[in-house]
Amino acid sequence: MAWLSFLRRGKSKPRVPSCRVAFQKPNKLLHQNYETLLETCLKNKCLFKDENFPADVCSIGMGSLMQKLPPKLQWKRPHELHKTPIFYTANARRLDLCQGLVENCWFLAALEALTFHQDILAMVMPQNQSFDRKYAGIFHFRFWHFGEWVDVVVDDRLPVNEAGQLVFLSSVCKNLFWGALLEKAYAKLYGSYEDLQIGQVSEALVDFTGGVNMTIKLAEAPPDLWDILTRATYSRSLMGCQTHLGTARVLENGLVAGHAYTITGIRKVTCKYGPENLVRLRNPWGKTEWKGGWSDSSGNWEQLSPKEKILLRRNQDDGEFWMSLQDFKTHFVDLMICKLTPDLMSQEDGKKWMYSLQIGRWVKGSTAGGRMRPYKDTFWMNPQYWLEVLQGDGSKRSLRSCRVLVSLIQKPSSKHRNRAPHLSIGFSIFKMGPEYHKSNKKLAPAFFARNPSLNQRRLFLNEREVTQDFRLQPGVYVIVPSTAEPQQESEFILRVFSRKHVLGEMGGNSSFILSKEIIDKHEGKICEDFFNKHFEQHPEINAVQLQRILNNVVWTHLQSFRLRFSLDACQDIIDLNSSTKLNATGTLSIQEFRILWKRLLFYLEVFQKKDVDRSGNLDLVELHAAVQETGISLSNEVCNLMAIRYGNPDLKISFESFVSFMLRVEIMGEAFRNLTKDGKGIYLQESELMRFGPGLLSSERFRHLSLDSKHMHKSVFKKRLSEQSKAESVTFLQYGPARLFSPSPWAGPDAVSFAHTNEDSPALGPYLDALDNGR
Repeated sequence: MAWLSFLRRGKSKPRVPSCRVAFQKPNKLLHQNYETLLETCLKNKCLFKDENFPADVCSIGMGSLMQKLPPKLQWKRPHELHKTPIFYTANARRLDLCQGLVENCWFLAALEALTFHQDILAMVMPQNQSFDRKYAGIFHFRFWHFGEWVDVVVDDRLPVNEAGQLVFLSSVCKNLFWGALLEKAYAKLYGSYEDLQIGQVSEALVDFTGGVNMTIKLAEAPPDLWDILTRATYSRSLMGCQTHLGTARVLENGLVAGHAYTITGIRKVTCKYGPENLVRLRNPWGKTEWKGGWSDSSGNWEQLSPKEKILLRRNQDDGEFWMSLQDFKTHFVDLMICKLTPDLMSQEDGKKWMYSLQIGRWVKGSTAGGRMRPYKDTFWMNPQYWLEVLQGDGSKRSLRSCRVLVSLIQKPSSKHRNRAPHLSIGFSIFKMGPEYHKSNKKLAPAFFARNPSLNQRRLFLNEREVTQDFRLQPGVYVIVPSTAEPQQESEFILRVFSRKHVLGEMGGNSSFILSKEIIDKHEGKICEDFFNKHFEQHPEINAVQLQRILNNVVWTHLQSFRLRFSLDACQDIIDLNSSTKLNATGTLSIQEFRILWKRLLFYLEVFQKKDVDRSGNLDLVELHAAVQETGISLSNEVCNLMAIRYGNPDLKISFESFVSFMLRVEIMGEAFRNLTKDGKGIYLQESELMRFGPGLLSSERFRHLSLDSKHMHKSVFKKRLSEQSKAESVTFLQYGPARLFSPSPWAGPDAVSFAHTNEDSPALGPYLDALDNGR
C-alpha cells in the first residue's frame, strides 16, 4: 500500500489545505445548450421536453428494474406533486435524501458525501435554478466524465406511482427536488436508470469532483488507519465505504450486507477507560442503523461527559450512527477516499501542483500488449509516456525526491455503463536515461528486459480507476499503462500529479497533453518549521502558547488592521474546543489546532469581505452579513444579542470576538441537530437541561423559573426572567440560537422546550426586553 503514504503523517508536518477544485468550461452532452433551450422555452411560453431522455420506459431501461416498477407508472413535474416545490435550499439538512427503487446506494452515498462541501456541490448543481424565476421545466447539472466536465440538461418530469410518490430518489422534505433531478441527469449521462443499478462509491465521487480515488482494503488496513482518516478529513476529501456481502439483506447487527455507506465524520473521545476512536456513518436508506457498540441505544455513551454525549449522540432512526474504529474495520470491506486535490500527498512546502492528463487507447494488434509478466514480448507495444520530474519550488525535501501520483481510468466503449464489465488494468513505471528521452521513440523490448519496474508490486484491478503514488528523484521516467491480458481494447485516461513535471507521449504528439496548475485558495499556510517549533516539543498547547502562535504567524492579505489575540480570547477559544472533553485539559492537540487553523482562515476571509469600512470591526449590519456569508441562519435578535455579549460599548465586534462567536454558534448548531427529534425544537427534562454545563443560570433559579413557567402568563414569565442579572441572562443566551417558551403539549410535565430560531419567529423579543430592563 505504498500509495497510502500521501495520507500518512511523516516526520515533517503538513499544512492544513483549503483548496478549490480546478474547474473548466463544461462540454454540452448531446450538444444541448441549457441557456439556449431555456430562452427558447421562455420565449415560446412552453415547458421543456427532453427528446434525448424521454419520459417513457426507454429512459428507465429494460433490465431487472422494470420488474420493480408500480403497475401504473406516471411522469409528473414537481408543480403537479406539490403546491410549493423547491429546487434546493441551503437551510435544509445536508442528509435529507432517501434511496428509491434503483439499487444505487453507491450513488446516494457519494451524493451525501458531496453535500458536506457546498462549494463543490454548487459546481455540480449550478445555482440560480428554481421553480419560480425563469422556470421552463428545464434544469442542468455538471459531471466530470472521463477527463472532461460535461453539462447535462434534463426536463423535470419524474416517474411517480399512482399515489404521486417518487419511485426513485426522493427527499425527506417532500417539496425538495434537487436530488431527484440530479439522479435523472446522472442516469441520462450513463444511458438509463437501469445503468445505475450497479456501481462503486468511488466512481460517483470522482464523477462529482474530478478528484483522485484511493481504495483501502480494511482487512489489510495499515496500522495508522486513524491518521489516514484524520488527514483525509482535514484535506476536504470525500469518503465512502461498503459492507461485506452476506446471505441476509439486513444483518442482526443492523448493517445491510453488500451496501454502501457515507462516512460523515470522525471523532476521538475520552472515555472513563481511555480514548476511543469513533467513525460516523450514514445509510443512504435514511433508516436501518448499526446496533452494536456506540449505536444510538448503546450504553457506551454513558462513559462520556454530558456535553460530549449531547454533541455526538443522535437518538433517532435517521440512518446516521457512530461505531468504533475497530468495529468499522471488522464489518466493512472497503474504504474509498476521493481527494479533491493532492495536497497532503507531499510534505513539501509550497502551494502549486502540476496536473497533467492524457487520453489514450489500447488497440488489438497495435497497442494492446498486456502486462509485463508473462507477456514480456508484447508489453512494449502498449502506449508509453515519458515523465520528467522536476524540482518543486525550492524546498530542501524536493531537491532529494518528489511525490508523484499516477491515476489510470478506463473508459468503456458503450455509453451504457453496465453493458460490459471492467477490464483488469494497471501501469508500470521505469527510470529512463536522457538518451532515450531525447530520441522520443517508443522503447524496445530490450529496454524493459534490462530495467526493472519501480513499482514491483504492480496493481492490476478490474476497477474503473487504479491509483498509485511514488516518491521519485528528479529525472526522466516512462509510464506504461496496460491491461492485464493482451489484445483487450479500451480507451483510457492517464493523470499525473506532482509539484512540477512535464508529461509527453513516446513517439507521439505531446500537444495532446492537458496540463494545468492547481493552486491552494488560502495562502496563509503554516510552514514545516513552524509546526516543528511549536508542536514537536509540546504535543498540547495552552492559551499562552496559542496566543504566541496566532500573534506571530504571518497573516497575509490583511487589508487595514493587524490581528492581535488577547490571552482572554485565546483562553475562550480553547475552552470552546475543550468543552466536549471528559477530562478537559485546557489545551489543544495538533489535530485540534489544524481544525482551528482552517476555521480561522475561513472566518478571516468572511470578516474582511464584510468589513466594508476597513475598520477592523464589524457593526451590526456587517455582523448580520458575515454570519449569513458563513452559511448559518440566525435571527436578527440573536445577532443583536451576540453583539451585546461580544461587542465593545459601541456594539462593534473585533475579529477575535467574531472567532469566539462563530465557534460557539457552530457548537450549539451541532448540539441542536443532535438533540432535535422533529427539526423544530428540543425538549429536555430538567435533569438534562442542568447538564448544559457552567455558564447557565444557577440550578435553583432556573429550576424555580422552568417549573413554574407552564403556569405563568407570558408577562409574568417575562418579568421573572428580567429579575435575573444581565450577566447571567447573556451567559445563558450565548449558548446558542435557541429560545425558551412554554412547554409543548406532548412534552413531559417537567420538560422545558427549546426551538431553533429563524427570521420569521419573534424568538428573543422577551429576552431582549429583559436585558433592557436589566440595564
